[in-house]
Amino acid sequence: MSDIKGNEIYGAGDIQVLEGLEAVRTRPGMYIGSTSNTGLHHLAWEIIDNGIDESLAGFATEVRVTINKDGSMTVSDNGRGMPTDLHEKTKVSAVETIFTVLHSGGKFGGGAYKVSGGLHGVGAAVVNALSESLEVKVYREGEVHYVRFEDGGTTVEPLKVIETCDKTLKGTEVTFKPDIKIFQEGVIFDYKIIYNRLKQMAFLNKGIKIILNDDRTDKKETVFYNEGGIKDYVAYLNKTKVPIHETVVYCEGEEDEVMVEVALQYNDTFQTTLYSFANNINTGEGGTHEEGFRMALNRVINNYAKDNNIIKKDEENLIGEDIREGLTAIVSIKHTNPQYEGQTKTKLGNSEVRRIVSRIFSEQFTRFLLENPDEAKIIIEKAMIASKARQAASKAREITRRKGALEISSLPGKLADCSSKDASESEIFIVEGDSAGGSAKQGRDSKFQAILPLRGKILNVEKANLNRIFDNNEIKAMIAAFGTGVGDELDLERLRYHKIVIMTDADVDGAHIRTLLLTFFFRFFKPLIDGGFIYIAQPPLFKLSQGRREVYAYSNEEMEEIRDTMDGRVSLQRYKGLGEMNSDQLWETTMSPEHRVLIQVTIDDAIEADQVFDMLMGDEVEPRRNFIIENSEFVENLDI
Repeated sequence: MSDIKGNEIYGAGDIQVLEGLEAVRTRPGMYIGSTSNTGLHHLAWEIIDNGIDESLAGFATEVRVTINKDGSMTVSDNGRGMPTDLHEKTKVSAVETIFTVLHSGGKFGGGAYKVSGGLHGVGAAVVNALSESLEVKVYREGEVHYVRFEDGGTTVEPLKVIETCDKTLKGTEVTFKPDIKIFQEGVIFDYKIIYNRLKQMAFLNKGIKIILNDDRTDKKETVFYNEGGIKDYVAYLNKTKVPIHETVVYCEGEEDEVMVEVALQYNDTFQTTLYSFANNINTGEGGTHEEGFRMALNRVINNYAKDNNIIKKDEENLIGEDIREGLTAIVSIKHTNPQYEGQTKTKLGNSEVRRIVSRIFSEQFTRFLLENPDEAKIIIEKAMIASKARQAASKAREITRRKGALEISSLPGKLADCSSKDASESEIFIVEGDSAGGSAKQGRDSKFQAILPLRGKILNVEKANLNRIFDNNEIKAMIAAFGTGVGDELDLERLRYHKIVIMTDADVDGAHIRTLLLTFFFRFFKPLIDGGFIYIAQPPLFKLSQGRREVYAYSNEEMEEIRDTMDGRVSLQRYKGLGEMNSDQLWETTMSPEHRVLIQVTIDDAIEADQVFDMLMGDEVEPRRNFIIENSEFVENLDI
């Protein structure tokens, strides 16, 4: 349509209306976050959550998950079985309605389900919309009902009874195959991701049996079952640490149809491990349930300490940071109508939950301290030691705070800054040693590349208190160079470089330094990892020369392949360190944006990452030895 001058008019005809599952296929990111590997696995969570919800409702005791050889997944439960009768509004069966109509299902109004996870009823339909094929079998009243969908939700076989079965056999079985046209990065389910999620679900839902099979391999069937629920979860998280008191404290209660569970135990580390969940969903950004727990923990500890004269009446209270040092805790709530901030449900927003969690936990934790005075004393003394270390560390932290222009002369690492003040194009290379640092400084592009050499191995922050950490020269240099501040003061808007690149030697010592740095970033700069600002450089292992031809290889396999293409005598140089390369070679192979290989550091599972850092960098030797033995088969060309 156009006006009298021939110009196009923006009218109602230009407004596109997407109906049903077409909207999901057009904008999948709105429903599952992304079409990456994370979005792919989100489909699995949606179907698995349906089985878990049957358990929460008291009708299922078992959920079985199978990754099939053809790349599909089958999820079954022994619950009631989805309703198969005709739906009054849609005029098709209830099963077909659940899988083809958004915002349908039994999770509205508190009828069929008191609490549930999922995406408020869009889960099953969204999975169907984003699948190449999906079929459902429902076992009810001695009959097996079957329906099949293809190409994003098109019904190709309407619901029908395909056979009879024992009347005691009940439940739902869903098999779906993600659509490669949607998930173009791949449709291969990751066994480890599925394994970790199911293990967590079994902890969060005590008494339910979850069974995992992977028919693509010869892995044995894995059964997850925890009678103790989150109490067992805390014990599991602390297995690589040394608890300072024997009892895992467990509190539970219900108020206004909000069910609350809290479990905690202190250990001898200096880190806090606190995870919160709402209706089995990991609320990574916390929320009102976590706030209620923190408030109550602070209040109860301080009241007990003063009532028992451990802290004098006129002395300052311990702060939350002190009280949470060495704490491992799980806070889990089940709510009939949870309100989340953001589509991905990472923060709980229900205001009434803060009060409910605080009251239930306060009463029961106070009782625990009164009934267990020896353990109470150990917990409070741990917090008092943390308080003293924090006060000492605050002086060191002041030195690291950015005040106006960065004072390069105060940095022991001798930062060679870049000239650009645009953080989005600026990058800093964290380099081990003065020799490598010298080559990097000479070889870099000083417009946008800064170099910060570190002397020796940095402190293992997993084994050190705050006082030692913030008094360490190398750590102070990095904090000052980044410019964000640290802890509660961390502000990503002040980050001076949008690429922080760890550049270490390609040997065991280099790998150790890299692990120490990653441990430091994970514990004190996790928002930088979450934001995608941390990278690992990949220097070459070999240089192959023949005449004037020089080629670099980054692995043994690549070296062998290149050598096979060269006729005659080949000169092979094995690089043991960055310092062996001249500045031109370092630029060409490792620093030049045109040729380099950078690995972005990501965290798919913060809980799993937390345990790995505990195990690799903590004091307990046995878990570390077991990890090395279990994973040795995956290590090739180990350079010792």
